[in-house]
Amino acid sequence: MTDDYLARIGQLIRDARQHRGWTQLQLADALGTSQSAVNRIERGNQNISLEMIARIGEALDSEIVSLGYAGPMHLRVVGGRRLSGSIDVKTSKNACVALLCASLLNSGRTVLRRVARIEEVFRILEVLNSIGVRTRWINGGADLEIQPPAQLDLNGMDADAARRTRSIIMFLGPLLHRETHFKLPYAGGCDLGTRTIEPHMTALRRFGLEITATEGMYHATVNRQINPERPIVLTERGDTATENAVLAAARRDGVTVIRNASSNYMVQDLCFFLEELGVRVEGVGTTTLTVHGVPDIDRDVDYSPSEDPVEAMSLIAAAVITESELTIRRVPVEFLEVELAVLEGMGLNHDLSAEYPADNGRTRLADLTVRPSKLEAPIDKIHPMPFPGLNIDNVPFFAAIAASAHGSTLIHDWVYDNRAIYLTDLNRLGGRLQLLDPHRVLVEGTTRWRAAEMMCPPALRPAVVVLLAMMAAEGTSVLRNVYVINRGYEDLAERLNSVGAQIETFRDI
Repeated sequence: MTDDYLARIGQLIRDARQHRGWTQLQLADALGTSQSAVNRIERGNQNISLEMIARIGEALDSEIVSLGYAGPMHLRVVGGRRLSGSIDVKTSKNACVALLCASLLNSGRTVLRRVARIEEVFRILEVLNSIGVRTRWINGGADLEIQPPAQLDLNGMDADAARRTRSIIMFLGPLLHRETHFKLPYAGGCDLGTRTIEPHMTALRRFGLEITATEGMYHATVNRQINPERPIVLTERGDTATENAVLAAARRDGVTVIRNASSNYMVQDLCFFLEELGVRVEGVGTTTLTVHGVPDIDRDVDYSPSEDPVEAMSLIAAAVITESELTIRRVPVEFLEVELAVLEGMGLNHDLSAEYPADNGRTRLADLTVRPSKLEAPIDKIHPMPFPGLNIDNVPFFAAIAASAHGSTLIHDWVYDNRAIYLTDLNRLGGRLQLLDPHRVLVEGTTRWRAAEMMCPPALRPAVVVLLAMMAAEGTSVLRNVYVINRGYEDLAERLNSVGAQIETFRDI
């Protein structure tokens, strides 16, 4: 029995290592052990402690074994089922993590309504708690209360939690107001190729921030004598780079103009939140933001982040791929207009309700009913653009939608180095996707999806796309190691089950 247990653990470790693309030697180096020891562990020939299992899981950013943790490790999907009824869109993952970082600007009490209970949020909360910020879930766990201390304990920062989220980079903007010297661990998150922080530094250097990177840490120093004397022009219209610039400008005593700014949904939510803190922001929704900073912020605020357009797109794709009639409620339509126009051109049968305001009073929502449709491949390629173009995070869903359409579709994901590669995982489920280069995939439709057992891609949106294809495939599929999905979606399997899916969560051990 013990040998069988060790063999099963060994296979899980080997699968996780191979999916990360590591050799046994690379894993051994990360653990401070020998390649032969890793080889014995993977073959089930060596006793292994829970501490070692935890260390391996941390090294591979993979939940090898769940102990005392309610989240799923694997998903078993019985596909070929039609969805029906209605489902609500949850609040935005990317807005929630930006607002958690922004709460560091405020000395008062911040309450955020209906915060997404996802792994990305939990990691940021672990970091905040470790530096002295008091947080607690209130109103039955629906809302989150945040109270920073007078003095942050940055030396106590939970580096492990920080490394598991790229959102930690958005601590730079708030911290430069509170500290003159501090350290942050390198940012992690999805495996989407090398992403530098230079677009952030283009803006933050203008506020006196300088960074040197050594031994897995960013070492920051702040010169308070340096302030932007002319408009900041971002070299890249990135969402987090814009948010960092806005966070830095929020407590600067003066007016800061930021050009080539992202006007995406999470940036807008951040600006609306800052206005609740007394920071006036002109140009919200455009590429030029004018921030009227407030040097000291001490307010008790209550804010409701808006719904997540990428989750809404996930649910739209779920309906399309499973050929279902489904009503998706609380869709932030202003951030999905291009996606819906493309789908309409492909022949999507759908209805939109009258628009109504989100709880923040600003974002436009509507209810969308999707019906089974005979889709045709679009004439032009699918490619992302900064808002108001097709959202970068929505591109992967078009891979599965295109696979359900008649004809050939070219998808050009020019932003990320690796993500297009992960889309070819759909071939394991019967798809016909040809990788032309690291950024372009040619998708042939239509597809007769088939069940399979496979590892979860290490990037959030491709992982969900694989899950949706499994829902369309006749038979039973297994998707292993789904931590990455829980980074960005709250109770996704249970919510899909509520509209007719059959997805079971389970653990091997």
